[in-house]
Amino acid sequence: MPKDLILVGHGGFCDGLKESAEMIMGPQDHIHTVSLLPEEGVKDFEEKFRRVYDALDNPLVFADLLGGTPCNVVSKLIMEGKPIDLYAGMNLPMVIRFVNDSLLGTQSPYHDKASEMIIHVNTILSGMADDEDE
Repeated sequence: MPKDLILVGHGGFCDGLKESAEMIMGPQDHIHTVSLLPEEGVKDFEEKFRRVYDALDNPLVFADLLGGTPCNVVSKLIMEGKPIDLYAGMNLPMVIRFVNDSLLGTQSPYHDKASEMIIHVNTILSGMADDEDE
């Protein structure tokens, strides 16, 4: 089970996601962020990612967008032989699941948790309205 998580993405998304997780779960020193900023290029991002990755022991990586530069840079490193476990499409339930897994010593399928948390709320609300009518 990885003890560290690196969030990679565009702009301030990673930092905001980490802050939101900390708001719910408390401080998370084992979650690291590497953001691609508007003024940076691929090489800048790769250098920042390598600095964080090289300081950790086999971290898990969540990326914001499949096909985006942060995900592509990490994918390239995987193809070069780096033992990186990478998930794209990160969201807050995935990060909270990682924190819970860290606390419990378990390992979850992160992609399952992410997709099961996509819920059309209107459908739930309409079901509630139907129950009230009965």
